[in-house]
Amino acid sequence: MSQAKRTEISELGEFGLIDHLTKDLKPQNSSTLYSIGDDCAVLDYSGNDKEVLVTTDMLMEGVHFDLTYVPLKHLGYKSAMVNISDIYAMNGTPRQMTVSVALSKRFSVEDMEDFYAGILLACQRHGVDLVGGDTTSSLTGLAISITCIGEAEKGKAVYRNGAGQNDLICVSGNLGAAYMGLQLLEREKAVFNSTPHNANEPFNPDFAGKEYLLERQLKPEARGDIIKELREAGIQPTSMMDISDGLSSELIHICKQSNTGCSVYQERIPIDYQTAVMAEELNMDVYTCALNGGEDYELLFTVPLTDHDKVIQLKDVKLIGHMTRPELGRHLVTKSGQEVELKAQGWTSNL
Repeated sequence: MSQAKRTEISELGEFGLIDHLTKDLKPQNSSTLYSIGDDCAVLDYSGNDKEVLVTTDMLMEGVHFDLTYVPLKHLGYKSAMVNISDIYAMNGTPRQMTVSVALSKRFSVEDMEDFYAGILLACQRHGVDLVGGDTTSSLTGLAISITCIGEAEKGKAVYRNGAGQNDLICVSGNLGAAYMGLQLLEREKAVFNSTPHNANEPFNPDFAGKEYLLERQLKPEARGDIIKELREAGIQPTSMMDISDGLSSELIHICKQSNTGCSVYQERIPIDYQTAVMAEELNMDVYTCALNGGEDYELLFTVPLTDHDKVIQLKDVKLIGHMTRPELGRHLVTKSGQEVELKAQGWTSNL
């Protein structure tokens, strides 16, 4: 069996690697005057009536991703999509992106080609220009830092602090699938590590019938389509977030910053069939997974009660509850009618 080609990054050097990975990029946005190739990218937002949005995320190997089962192309795609999703969560449009990576000698030029292929695919799908970044050495694994720049119409950016009492609570898509995909990958990794096998024999993980869960974990999609639908329907959300740390955690953020309470109805939380099956297989409560799992990157937003008839017409949006007075607290109303206090159990730093 012939080995795959491996080119050491040292053969190209830092600037040679960047040139190699970005040599064919052409700007898609008029606000990108000059991108990769100089000390700075040059952007121009002065010619339109826009506000500039900036978001950044850092992803660390061993904390945010496991290269045992995450292909580098998928990692690139997801890394870009996490930031693109943040721009949409402000009711904005993503335009530019910078990518910085720290990597060890175990990575080759071909590895970085795969990683950048994922980033560029995400950028292409959402009309984003890759305009710069940096590479450096790492002694502890792969680290990724991405900044995304976008724009919003003046006065149209949506914050977390704008929800009002009686506003309707809505979510896009379905929840818990990404977390179930992670549990599936971790289960098969444990099987692989605990089962004697020949290094020359391929390991065949049991993913049959669970493809959707893997896609939601490895290749999430930012919901720019929902932002477009809201605009076309004439709906201006009063608050909005993307669901990265779990529905419960994000709702609490909005309630705290908007000084409201909320009631969310368990029976209205959208769950995909594969998510429910996987939760039962693992003896986990599917609604706990939906509330606290995270990494769905769906949109959570509130709209005025007067927009009820408009929002229920949106094809992939579910109305799941309403905002209340702050003294009434933040509750999940179970199928039996009991009120259970919402608690933030998503990702927290151990630093």
